[in-house]
Amino acid sequence: MTLKIKAYSDFICPFCFLGKGPLDEIAKEKDIEIEWMPFELRPKPYPKIDPWKEPAKLGSWDSYILPTAKKLGIDMRLPRVSPHPYTNLAFEGYQFAKVYGKGNEFHHRVFVAFFQEEQNIEDVEVLTQLANEVGLQKEEFKEALLSGKYREVHQDALKHAYEEANITAVPTLIIGDEIIQGLASKERIAQVIDQQLKK
Repeated sequence: MTLKIKAYSDFICPFCFLGKGPLDEIAKEKDIEIEWMPFELRPKPYPKIDPWKEPAKLGSWDSYILPTAKKLGIDMRLPRVSPHPYTNLAFEGYQFAKVYGKGNEFHHRVFVAFFQEEQNIEDVEVLTQLANEVGLQKEEFKEALLSGKYREVHQDALKHAYEEANITAVPTLIIGDEIIQGLASKERIAQVIDQQLKK
């Protein structure tokens, strides 16, 4: 039986991007289905994150995030998009993509656009181009973002994360009745999956 995993993440969370690679690898090896769940670290109206102007955050990139990416073989950089964007529109685009069976592809493309290509994933034109690249209809996608067609769907997803699932940090994986919070190794995730598959 396929094991369903809920993976809570935010597109501007570097640890979420680092954790995505190992999880995607496991998905190719084991009978699992990953559902990417929205979580905004800094939803409006909270101030945007700007690591370039916060020495502590900048230091963590140099001392931990980039060395970890190198160790995992993941191409990653600190985006020069300053301050970092809000991610509500990207998540509304993700909800659109899910309807058309392209949720995982769009989700991955947005992460790559931000952490590898340093694109502004708050920009409607940027998101529309990314949607087109994964096979979604450009004009329909753009209109959905501009009209707020999936705004309520996204807000409901956030409410679920914050209030029902009680997610307080990302990445967080819910694997059966186990919860893994924070960046975990491929081995650790695989171990939990194997334990859950035996139940």
